[in-house]
Amino acid sequence: MIDKRALRARIRAARDAFFAGGPPAIVPPPELLALLAPGLTVTSYVPIGSEADPSPLARAAVEAGCSIALPHVTTRSEPMRFLAWDTEAALQAGPYGLHQPASEAQALAPDIILTPLLAFDAKLDRLGQGAGYYDRAFAQFPTARRIGVAWSVQQVETLPTDAWDMPLHAIITETGWIERP
Repeated sequence: MIDKRALRARIRAARDAFFAGGPPAIVPPPELLALLAPGLTVTSYVPIGSEADPSPLARAAVEAGCSIALPHVTTRSEPMRFLAWDTEAALQAGPYGLHQPASEAQALAPDIILTPLLAFDAKLDRLGQGAGYYDRAFAQFPTARRIGVAWSVQQVETLPTDAWDMPLHAIITETGWIERP
């Protein structure tokens, strides 16, 4: 059995070391660009610490006519909502170091969820921070495309999964697009 706490610590250290070296930008791959269309809602996020920055992907979505939503968290027991965000609007401080839209922003149903993560494997299983916010969002919006955004150093051989875990459809790293074989 893999110890998730130890794995999270090991991957955070690898991610932090990679980030400290001045990581390259994540470039929108053609596979993502092909999914974008006017009227779709794409969720993004503001990276915390050494998380991969999805802002080039969000910019590509805006240029394609998509709406952008960001996660909004209140308490651990409440589900995360995706709230509309105008890229010029100020963000508010939220729990866990999040930067999020004001709570009165419009809630949107995502078509594509760009998600941060700590680790992923070749099956595109995802290990998050452990609070379950994205797991619950994936269950709430099962038809949304789940696309992880990470650094290549976050890939591991295998991850432990639970019954509620939903694999990602794809991962975008600094080296490109990864899909399940």
